[in-house]
Amino acid sequence: MIENVVSVIIPAHNAEEYLEETVKSVLNSSYKNIEIIIMDDGSNDKTGEIADSLAKKYLNISSFHQVNKGVAAARNEAIKQSKGKYILPLDADDLISIDYIEKAVTILEENVDVKVVYGNAQFFGNKFGKWDLPDFDINLLARRNIIYVSGIYRRKDYDKTGGYSEEIAGLEDWDFWISMFKTGGKVKYIDTECFYYRITQDSKRTKDSKKKKQIIDLLNMRHKDFFDKQLGGKLHYNRSWSRVLNSLNIKGF
Repeated sequence: MIENVVSVIIPAHNAEEYLEETVKSVLNSSYKNIEIIIMDDGSNDKTGEIADSLAKKYLNISSFHQVNKGVAAARNEAIKQSKGKYILPLDADDLISIDYIEKAVTILEENVDVKVVYGNAQFFGNKFGKWDLPDFDINLLARRNIIYVSGIYRRKDYDKTGGYSEEIAGLEDWDFWISMFKTGGKVKYIDTECFYYRITQDSKRTKDSKKKKQIIDLLNMRHKDFFDKQLGGKLHYNRSWSRVLNSLNIKGF
């Protein structure tokens, strides 16, 4: 592990249209002590070729390839290849601001009790505007995902979680944040534009919303003690009512 290096982890599946733009937003960062790890997740377009071309052009970019195993497996494998003290997961169609990494590293270096730093997010593509994110609250995290995937954290904290769950077919970042924070730790929010989430017809956020019951069932299996503590029982399909339903011992919904 190299001190103060930020490893930017980019899983990429059929991302030929956006990958280079995403990488360039990282290369434009004011914080230069970075490495970029691109994991081509079994793409059948030109994603792999673009990743290899970028790796040949820039010394701080590495490209790897695997058979299609999903975004969680691609992130985990890319992190295994990384050397940085800090991790920034970034999907292959999203962008970051010039100063996001610099601001986040400064906060993490100065605050050992802060586990994750993230900031103001904006939608672009098929939808524009601010992504309204609530203040971090561990009880709210038990009911919904309140941190986008591209929060910046320490590699050592990733190692303690066991990584991104490869069995959850969506919202694996929510599962990961639960794994991260159920053992404690603080969050720091940067109140300036840091992250740009691209909305397309095939956006992962849209796809994940269609798998709600399957995801909630797996979350309950993986984090029973956490939900018992925060919600007085399981996470229900009607998530916002979980504590009330548990207090009434209602098992459906």
